[in-house]
Amino acid sequence: MTTRIFLVRHGTTTLNVENRYRGRRDIPLDAQDVLKWRRPEMDEAEHLLHVASKANQIGRYQLEGAIQSAHAARAYSGAADWPAIVMLYGALANLTGSPVAHLNTAAAIARRDHAEAGLAALTNVVERFPSLQEYQPYWALRADLCAKLGRRDDAYAAYDEAIVREKDAAIRAFLEQRQALL
Repeated sequence: MTTRIFLVRHGTTTLNVENRYRGRRDIPLDAQDVLKWRRPEMDEAEHLLHVASKANQIGRYQLEGAIQSAHAARAYSGAADWPAIVMLYGALANLTGSPVAHLNTAAAIARRDHAEAGLAALTNVVERFPSLQEYQPYWALRADLCAKLGRRDDAYAAYDEAIVREKDAAIRAFLEQRQALL
């Protein structure tokens, strides 16, 4: 939901390049107008990612940059590269052990393979990392997947959990709007 930043590290130089336009916290990535994304900055980030890849040292920043690149493919081809996003989040999760990277892998699986597979992956992730039940994005993802599967009561309850855990008014309003659509 939030604007993401390419963070590419090559040697000792770090460059932050915003790849999508600012101030769109209230619009999900899929609903953003790709024509408003900043192409010159995206192109620069792609170039830096390519340069960093020549070092043959896969690290967190290269994986995060590559994930953003796979999302940014939508601006060029009309579709995000979901198979690549799943693979890259899986690599990031394996590299860092981050519960959030595992959560993002489940979300990407849902986009690549549909809601049922995503919910199964999400269930596996929360079994491995029970602390995610305290994390708003876990509940928002669960709510979205349950809604897509027609599990209205489960979706409604999960939206309740997501809303109560969110401090940002714009995101809370977005979640409340999604819940009202049930």
